[in-house]
Amino acid sequence: MPRRAAALEWLATLRWPLPAVLSWGVAALAYAGLRVLTLGPWPAAIGASVLAVGLASQTPTTGMRRAWMALGFPLAWALLQGTGESGGAAQTAWAWLLGLAALLALYPLGAWRDAPLFPTPHDAFEGLAAALPLGPKPTVLDAGCGLGDGLLALARAWPQARLEGVERSAVLAWLCARRLPQAHIRRGDLWQSDWSVADLVYLFQRPESMPRAWDKAQRDMRPGTWLASLEFPIPGRPADAEFRCPDGRILWLYRIPASSPRSGGQ
Repeated sequence: MPRRAAALEWLATLRWPLPAVLSWGVAALAYAGLRVLTLGPWPAAIGASVLAVGLASQTPTTGMRRAWMALGFPLAWALLQGTGESGGAAQTAWAWLLGLAALLALYPLGAWRDAPLFPTPHDAFEGLAAALPLGPKPTVLDAGCGLGDGLLALARAWPQARLEGVERSAVLAWLCARRLPQAHIRRGDLWQSDWSVADLVYLFQRPESMPRAWDKAQRDMRPGTWLASLEFPIPGRPADAEFRCPDGRILWLYRIPASSPRSGGQ
């Protein structure tokens, strides 16, 4: 048992998404082993999936990452059933590789440390402009814009705003740019992009990302501009304002102080 606990602790220390990749690999090997033992596809898949779920449930990490670890193999296996097993191992291997390539194109490895794709409701910010005046033609940036749902909600709040978006996934950035031709969409890492042009930066990230986001906002953004986070507050810092969305969730609003590193204050 101590060795098992140590192994799980080691798995949790690996840089994401390696824990997920390793858990999927273990499940795939278990599936192959059970098939060698002449089990049918369904019993073998159930056994491998139970192993993946057990491994994920015991790994000390976030709930979302446990879900990725647990569901990766069974979902991939279920999708592969459409290819059939009549083509043999080679066809199955190619199907796995094509599925992995599609996943990486949609969701690059570097983006796995950020939030997965969760769309912002289009009416989420109705009335926000009255609660948070930004001027006649503000620049609003969605850092991690995905398919552009957050930008659509921001555009409804500020119809005259200049819309900016940054997204790591080339596929999502391309789709977002075609969905919102009025917006300026860039492909890139939200943590390396320039936030200085924005009057408001919008985030829908993860709780553990918020201290990093606040540090970057203070470095990049001008005093008096705003960082907005849907659902997740900055730990240890009171919000300067709160906006309750129609669905009950809170948009936490933080104004960049005059003493931020960018302004040269202490």
